[in-house]
Amino acid sequence: MNDSRPLVTIAIPTYNRADGYLRQVLESAINQTYPNVEVIVSDNCSPDDTETVVKSFSGPRLRYFRHAENIGPNNNFNFCVEQAAGDYFLLLHDDDLIDEDFVDVCMQAADHRTDVGIIRTGTRLIDAQGDVLKERPNRAGGLSTADFFRGWFTGKTSLYLCSTLFNTRRLKEIGGFQSKHNLFQDVVAEVQLAAKFGRVDVYEVKASFRKHDLGMTFSSKVDQWCEDSRFLLDLMCDLVSEDQVPAVKRDGTRYFSRMNYDLAGRIQSPLERLTTYWTIYRTFDYRYPPFYFSLYRENRRRIRRVAAKVKRKLMRTNLERTRHSEQKSL
Repeated sequence: MNDSRPLVTIAIPTYNRADGYLRQVLESAINQTYPNVEVIVSDNCSPDDTETVVKSFSGPRLRYFRHAENIGPNNNFNFCVEQAAGDYFLLLHDDDLIDEDFVDVCMQAADHRTDVGIIRTGTRLIDAQGDVLKERPNRAGGLSTADFFRGWFTGKTSLYLCSTLFNTRRLKEIGGFQSKHNLFQDVVAEVQLAAKFGRVDVYEVKASFRKHDLGMTFSSKVDQWCEDSRFLLDLMCDLVSEDQVPAVKRDGTRYFSRMNYDLAGRIQSPLERLTTYWTIYRTFDYRYPPFYFSLYRENRRRIRRVAAKVKRKLMRTNLERTRHSEQKSL
């Protein structure tokens, strides 16, 4: 690798995906049009043929590690960070994908600088078969740090690992991916590096996040999601100027309350669900009660129905006026 452009590390932490998406993910990483890339695969003691699949790819771009025992997902993430030699670092889950020009587009957008905290593109959501569910361009370009945070809360941008390049040195300095319960560890790293070292935003969609219908149960973890959410929100407030704190806290409290109520709504036991609702209500300063969002959605539906009726009535009135005018002209 004698290219003078910054080296980019694409790290793929994997477990038991040899018969699944691993080959496709490896192809998307190795076949980047940007020439100065290294690819790390960190096998978390998979019992399948992961090693065989990885070693079917060859070349100086690829390094393979296999753990003697499973060290857990987040430890595997941070192992990848420790091994990275690149100026920038992408953590690519073993079921996500990046476009072949993902790295090239990111580095061109940053003018090949190596001092940017994070570089981000838009993200498409795909299903288990790879069909596109939705595309989310990154509309955070030009936003201040506070408005970037609020943009996530309001859907202007989305925060996914597969569409984010991290400054490797800065990521190592903050201890890699860490949060209270390692549920928002990636976002914690993103907001810190963005606030402290700046970011480059690419509007175009250049990465794919895969959504699975696995029926995951969150009931035993909602309290941990609450704690991680509050930890992240408090961190965000610490990273913005004092005059921006109220707006970030207001939008963040609404966002995280809704998110955690949605998780709690999946709990089967009515008593456990109500207890969890109270935990969420208390965690976010008693700001949004459990029924707030259902009332908000219902009121929004009513407003839309009324607006639709008014629109239809106006259209009929305008049509009648046109006909009357035409009749008079005759």
